[in-house]
Amino acid sequence: MGHWFQHDISEPGKLPTLLALASFVLTFLFTRTVTRLIRAGKGPFRNITPGGLHIHHAVPGVILTVIGGFGAVGSGRHGVGAAVCAVIFGVGAGLVLDEFALILHLHDVYWTEQGRQSVEAVVLATALALLVLSGFSPLGVAELTPGQQQSRGSAILTILVNFVFVLVTLLKGKLRMALVGTLVPFVALIGALRLAKPGSLYARRLYARRPRARARAALRAYRRDRRWSGPRRRLQDWIGGTPDDAPERRSPRLPG
Repeated sequence: MGHWFQHDISEPGKLPTLLALASFVLTFLFTRTVTRLIRAGKGPFRNITPGGLHIHHAVPGVILTVIGGFGAVGSGRHGVGAAVCAVIFGVGAGLVLDEFALILHLHDVYWTEQGRQSVEAVVLATALALLVLSGFSPLGVAELTPGQQQSRGSAILTILVNFVFVLVTLLKGKLRMALVGTLVPFVALIGALRLAKPGSLYARRLYARRPRARARAALRAYRRDRRWSGPRRRLQDWIGGTPDDAPERRSPRLPG
């Protein structure tokens, strides 16, 4: 096991990716701990407000991400420089994605229900990075046989087919499956074949004259929310803190 890990981590780009992921996760956890202490009025930490202007931590996060990203491009995939730039990038990305909801809504929604989107973005980014570290290559090109790798036509066809699956999954309103599907083609295929989410572009256009399909999509969404909404919210609260406007824990109602 140790020999496999040593061999795997020595592959080009693997060590910087691991360092970036570790610094990203640790930065997010540390930042959430500090903000929760500030919210509770505990500890020595306070918001940074020079001249009355609240400086959100996404600001230094953007600066660090730019420095780490450009530094990584110029330093290659090996050596101390690549490792340092990976850590800088990971710290910056952790600070930025911790306020992903603020950037998305252009409003301070950190401790609101909408602020949960930041936690979702961090979890998804961590999952994607772990998939890359585990050996998955974007669009599944690495899984081609040696004979197929020699054929550009086969590789291009594989990429195009998977791109179609990812696009259909996106149109069906399944963002998480589409993102994971860029790395794991099987996931994109499942997302493309399953029913669209109610309210998605796919459902509005193609289910408009198919009442049975609309009803099945609504019923599936209701069952999924009833099963996973509570556990998902509890996990988000445990990771990122409970929003100020968190709704009561109750089962969702069936649409229509």
